[in-house]
Amino acid sequence: MRDRPEGVEEAALVSALADGWGVEARSATYLPVGAGSYHWAVADGGGRQRFVTVDDLGFEDGSREAAFGALGRAYDTALALRRDAGLGFVVAPIPARTGSTVWRLDSRYAVSVFPMVDGEAGQFGAHRPQDLAEVVELLAELHQATPAVAAGAPRADLALPGRDRLQDALRDLDGEWAGGPFSEPARRLLAARADYVERSLGDFDRLVEQVRGTAADWVVTHGEPHPGNLIRGAAGLRLVDWDTVQVAPPERDLWMVAGDSGGVPAAYTRATGRPVHPAGLALYRLWWDLADIAIFVDELRRPHGTGEDITASWTYLKGYLE
Repeated sequence: MRDRPEGVEEAALVSALADGWGVEARSATYLPVGAGSYHWAVADGGGRQRFVTVDDLGFEDGSREAAFGALGRAYDTALALRRDAGLGFVVAPIPARTGSTVWRLDSRYAVSVFPMVDGEAGQFGAHRPQDLAEVVELLAELHQATPAVAAGAPRADLALPGRDRLQDALRDLDGEWAGGPFSEPARRLLAARADYVERSLGDFDRLVEQVRGTAADWVVTHGEPHPGNLIRGAAGLRLVDWDTVQVAPPERDLWMVAGDSGGVPAAYTRATGRPVHPAGLALYRLWWDLADIAIFVDELRRPHGTGEDITASWTYLKGYLE
């Protein structure tokens, strides 16, 4: 995220760290990295560094409490994976003094604190071939830890997030969109590709019906184990960004490493004894594309300016639809 979160003052963030974690911040440096959340490097008086994350709970007041609760359950699951299941590669949040993994910064934003991990992060995209075996081993270990967290972890419902707003946009293609400079170009682009999006939604629904029957075999999944969420250090790989954790089909993670060959699914099956279902891989590949399209269309319809993040959303939407 290149742009800072609207309405968040660093003084309020520093105050929340003191109240919630007893951290007396000496410095707070905004880090324009990642997507979906906002990040700071915070140093205390002793020079100890922490990685602080601020999450936007949404534009609508009525949905923020649910979003805050869901974020807490996800981060509680990550903490349990590290503390109770013993998964050292899980970069889990540091609990506040109350024991909570998230703290309400204000009505719209929540803050969480993580250890600062030494190492080199990857870049979003495909995994390097030489890394695949190690990543598959990590995912197999994660999935086999399901019994330790199954009772409290969020569970997938196979619904496409933002689908209602995407379908609302598809019904609103006849009149001009006036939210900001990218609104009308986005409307024209979506209008030109509306048939493709509608067909994709139909394909998604058919795949959901095939995958729903595998629920007895679902496992705890990270959700976004791409190279950008992996940090390689002296102790090996570390997996960050656990707000997406869910009990779900294993293919929710595996599609990001499966590629076009059968080698990775076969290696996963040998490690876990679990089959890899082609319908699950296809579902989550399509889920990723449609979820992104829904996010970007919604952002571009809303009031906006010309910041780096909204410009990136327009670029990414063109990448999906042109």
